Amino acid sequence: MLNQFKSRRNLPIANRPESWMRKHRAILGFALLFAASAFAFESSSAFDWNLPPGFHAPPVPADNPMLPAKVELGRYLFYDLRMSVNGEGSCSTCHIQKYGFTNQLPVAMGVTGQSHPRRVMPLANVAWFAVFNWANPTVTQLEDQSVTPLFNDHPVELGLHSEKDKFLHVVATDPMYVKLFPQAFQGDAGPYTFVHVRKALAAFERTLISGDSPYDRYRYGHEANALSEAAKRGEDIFFHQPYACARCHGGFTFGGATIYQTTNGAHDAEFVSNGLYNLAGKFSYPADNLGLYEFTHDLADVGKFKPPSLRNVAVRAPYMHDGSLRTLDDVLDHYAHGGRMIASGPNAGDGSKNPNKSQFVPGFTLTSQQREDLKAFLESLTDEEFLHNPAFGNPWPIQSR
Repeated sequence: MLNQFKSRRNLPIANRPESWMRKHRAILGFALLFAASAFAFESSSAFDWNLPPGFHAPPVPADNPMLPAKVELGRYLFYDLRMSVNGEGSCSTCHIQKYGFTNQLPVAMGVTGQSHPRRVMPLANVAWFAVFNWANPTVTQLEDQSVTPLFNDHPVELGLHSEKDKFLHVVATDPMYVKLFPQAFQGDAGPYTFVHVRKALAAFERTLISGDSPYDRYRYGHEANALSEAAKRGEDIFFHQPYACARCHGGFTFGGATIYQTTNGAHDAEFVSNGLYNLAGKFSYPADNLGLYEFTHDLADVGKFKPPSLRNVAVRAPYMHDGSLRTLDDVLDHYAHGGRMIASGPNAGDGSKNPNKSQFVPGFTLTSQQREDLKAFLESLTDEEFLHNPAFGNPWPIQSR
């Protein structure tokens, strides 16, 4: 059940030794086994996914079947500013479509102005992710992912109360919701609950499919001229040694471990350290961003985070879990060195020497031409149709916001 995920080019996303699996099975094993048993796999005729070439239909939980009305309801909820303690935010204020459903801030900021320790995760192709957060291995269903942003109070994100929040009155009285909730949850006499809010949000987010980039049209659509010659050379760099970027950013999501509908199971969720920091002292990472260690309390897990998808990466600056790298050139400098070198200041240290750093971040040399080619390839993962598709946009009239 905890199979090792393979990319389309047979480059392993996770290459964990058995000792690692034994050490983490208590946390990851139960969560992923539960996720596998919780999913029902719809036939392709149950919902029109309109999938790009190379994509398998995603898994859908048995208790939350896909319906067009539920997807539309989720879109309205996703953009509703009333779904916050002060009317100042919604899912969409952090997950902005034109930035690949993330934003341009180094770290997230809640509706009351509180900064968060980590960057907003992108949502493209989230339907296939095995886990959804930077360092939390226990959230394995999309319906559960929204619990923290909705109700968390340290720090506040949207700042709602899980019981008897005023937003439940909004969804039970707004004409659009009074129409859509019964259609989305047919046969339910009392659908105006946060459980149904979360299910509708998950249904909408499962449709956020990005698969029409120039690279997709070239590789899967067989359009020879969809990719520049520089990007074609960059593809070769990306997928091959000694660079092997696809070891952590592989498969059709260009991200971490993926659950396929056709596998009827879950895969090992990977968290890795890429040597972003190497601080002196007990912890090699800043105290508010210790990664997987926060769940395992194993020093070997300090600085380990989920590899994000690289789809639309060129429009998603800044980079890394804490937004500490401003540009793609900064990212390439980091990986070329085999970890980030910080010469001075409170975070000074040579990340290439971090003892927890993945073996797949060895460092390498790039010529100026190779650097430009690799950047051209990364830019070819930008899906303009996804970034501007009105089906993913704000459905509310301006005067209603």
